Amino acid sequence: MTDRAVTLTINGEEHRLLVSDNAVLLEVLREDLAMTGTKHGCDLGECGTCTVLLDGRPVLSCLTLARQVDGHEVTTIEGLADGRIPDELQVAFAELGAAQCGYCTPGMILSARSLLNENVEPTTDEINEALAGNLCRCTGYTKIISAVHLAVSRSIG
Repeated sequence: MTDRAVTLTINGEEHRLLVSDNAVLLEVLREDLAMTGTKHGCDLGECGTCTVLLDGRPVLSCLTLARQVDGHEVTTIEGLADGRIPDELQVAFAELGAAQCGYCTPGMILSARSLLNENVEPTTDEINEALAGNLCRCTGYTKIISAVHLAVSRSIG
């Protein structure tokens, strides 16, 4: 195994790191950069807990090699807020109790943010489709879907 120098742009900030060829983005975020908002889930790409945005699109950081994101923009849950002002999705999730235990919440919010960046008035079916790769063991998803609708209503209202 060899180490390679990469420049990762995480939440708008450049980080120069040496990473092994098989280091996944999830490990680099949590262990090297202390960005623990991205969670370990299944480590198999099945639960969506580790979702981050890569150039605005959701990806599973447990399956993405760190070297693959060299030169690309990664957004984690830590970078979604505008300084101390949370993203409207973060506010809606908190207000409606959509976070329950909170473990899946970062991935859910980032997947929803990607959808809303492309579609400002998604239908419930479109929201369900966008969140289909994110599993929650605590809820029936009703509050999660409602939180996305609430954020939509506030952004277009």
